[in-house]
Amino acid sequence: MHLFLRSSYVLSLPILAVSLASVGYSEELQRPDAGKKIKVFLFAGQSNMEGRASGCKITQEDRTRLKNVQKRIQLAFNHEPISPLKVVSPSEEIRKIYQRDRIFGPELFFGISLAEAMPNEKFLFIKRTRGSSSLHGCWNPEWSEDKAVLLGEAKHPKLYREYVDYVRQVLDGYSPEDYELCAMLWVQGESDDKAPEAEAAYGATLRKLIERVRLDTKHSTLPFILFQVGSPKVVEGMRQTAAKVPSATLIPQSLNPDSSDFYEKMENGHYNAEGMKKLGTRFAEVFLRTYAPPRQ
Repeated sequence: MHLFLRSSYVLSLPILAVSLASVGYSEELQRPDAGKKIKVFLFAGQSNMEGRASGCKITQEDRTRLKNVQKRIQLAFNHEPISPLKVVSPSEEIRKIYQRDRIFGPELFFGISLAEAMPNEKFLFIKRTRGSSSLHGCWNPEWSEDKAVLLGEAKHPKLYREYVDYVRQVLDGYSPEDYELCAMLWVQGESDDKAPEAEAAYGATLRKLIERVRLDTKHSTLPFILFQVGSPKVVEGMRQTAAKVPSATLIPQSLNPDSSDFYEKMENGHYNAEGMKKLGTRFAEVFLRTYAPPRQ
């Protein structure tokens, strides 16, 4: 039996199509080495998890670092074909707005840093993002029409349920003994300040999200690492939840350019290449320091 439970949400797709998708993922997935398991990490959130940082801004040194570990890390991103970890192609809208044909999110330098620290392991990253999506609406594990309407998301995807199914489909390409879930990374929060009700409920809804992920993965202590973004009320909800929920860690952010918790942004609030590199590296540092097994 797979570690990932079947979602209670049923997609309106023929069973055959789902089965074929699983077969397709199976063919794309790398195999674990003898006596090893693939280390699986979950990534979810809105635009700053997706990333707007320009792939052209990556230094030659970092390109070499990526090349050296790339064959050990696979990326399943927004239902696209599984590939080695890389910068990705943006949507046409993002391409026009930002004038760039390659972007990356925190997974890039998270993966580089993690693989360098764990040279004998293989990794799989499963990532689902949607810009401007809220936790109160799209990502809510207890989705309801009134909550979605409040944030203008009534016609948007039910992202939590969709993500559960996506992860299940990808992992169905493995036998249960082939992989282990290691952590979930979360960058989201800026969209929940559109409604006072959503803003005030952020901490409670975040806790429900963490609990539901752990229930659906049958991993009651799955580490959940999130980045501080959003309004003061949203951030307070993050802090309270991270303080109360076991194995949940909040990465702080400062607006002071001299702080070690400052992440450089573009004018529109999205992180530039340096800021995104730092964020991905920080996620890796937190995981390795707090949740990774002791290195031999």
